[in-house]
Amino acid sequence: MKRSAVMALSALLLVTLAACGEGDTGTTDRAPETEAGETGLTPFEEEHGIGPFTDEIVLADEVDEEMARMGQEVYEFNCEACHMLDESFVGPALGDVLDRRSPTWIANMIMNPEEMTQRHPVARELLQQYPMVMPYQNISEEQARAMVEYFRTTR
Repeated sequence: MKRSAVMALSALLLVTLAACGEGDTGTTDRAPETEAGETGLTPFEEEHGIGPFTDEIVLADEVDEEMARMGQEVYEFNCEACHMLDESFVGPALGDVLDRRSPTWIANMIMNPEEMTQRHPVARELLQQYPMVMPYQNISEEQARAMVEYFRTTR
C-alpha cells in the first residue's frame, strides 16, 4: 500500500478514535504530561514533535565525532539541496537549529515531516514561511540522530 494511503487511513483512524471520547465527562487516569492540550498534542509532542522519537534525546557533553561525520554525510546527501547551514533557502537555515528546537523535535521533523506540518503548530508556521512540505527522505532513526549530532558542530 502506498505511504500516502497508509497516512490517510491512519489519520482517519485517529479522527475516529478521537471522536469516540467526545462527550465523556468521567475522570481520566492518564498523567497530565500525556494529556492532549488545545492543539491536540501532548506537552511532550508540543516540545519535542510528533514521530518515532517518544523519549527525549539527551545530548552528551562531548560531540560524538564519528556520529557527527555520519550525520554530515546524510545531511549533504539528503538535505543540502533545500537547506543551507547559514541562510534560508528552500527551507530554513539549519546551522543553529539546536538553538531553536530540541534535538528530539529535529529528529522527529526529519523522520515525520508530513504529519509534523499537518499537526504541529511550529511546523505549520514554517510551512507558511517556506511553502513546500519537506519530503520524506526514508532516513532511519540512527541517521536522524546522527544528523542531530552533526548540527551540534554547525553552531
